[in-house]
Amino acid sequence: MGLASLCLVRPKVFPAADATARAAGADDILENASVHDSLFHAVRDCALVFGTTARERSISWPLRQPGEAAVEAVNCAAAAGDVAFVFGRESSGLTNEELDLCNRMITIPCNPVFSSLNLAAAVQILCYEVRRNLPAAGTQPETGKDYEPVTTEEMSLFYEHLERCLVKLDYLDPDKPRRLMRRLRRLFNRAGLDRNEYNILRGVLAAIEDTRQNDK
Repeated sequence: MGLASLCLVRPKVFPAADATARAAGADDILENASVHDSLFHAVRDCALVFGTTARERSISWPLRQPGEAAVEAVNCAAAAGDVAFVFGRESSGLTNEELDLCNRMITIPCNPVFSSLNLAAAVQILCYEVRRNLPAAGTQPETGKDYEPVTTEEMSLFYEHLERCLVKLDYLDPDKPRRLMRRLRRLFNRAGLDRNEYNILRGVLAAIEDTRQNDK
């Protein structure tokens, strides 16, 4: 389908002879694959991260179908932002902590009595949708001229800063956090901050910290 950047997170065996045999000539993708010790390190430079899931979550995430996700991914990539599609374990999928790193969730419509797809099939469906939605030769998707994406790593720093401020304001009890930070992550992941918005919010948080410090 034309995608070539494969990132593996804590693979049980890699490189693997079985994988090479099944690659059917696409050995270059395996040879150039990067291996990471955590999902965060795999997606830290990405501006948009899609997580795939076949089951409902207690806290809902912005949900996309494959075609919708592909269009959004192609447009984001055109604005100079790396995009990741994250696939979980075939047996248990992605954890809530891993979904915290995702901006959107993708569910592939299936027969409701058999909603779990083979991992390879899920990957192929999404890669096909991306391929199908690539712009025609000589054209570019429309993107905002002033839009500059914010990476996953930068958003992680923002969430740390936000949590620190909420604790100082006595709004968040670190001993009984409940789901506050997860809900706030969902809010800002859904918003998809650009560079200017990100800098404004970091400035607001810094001002809150300065005010609290001066009040002491």
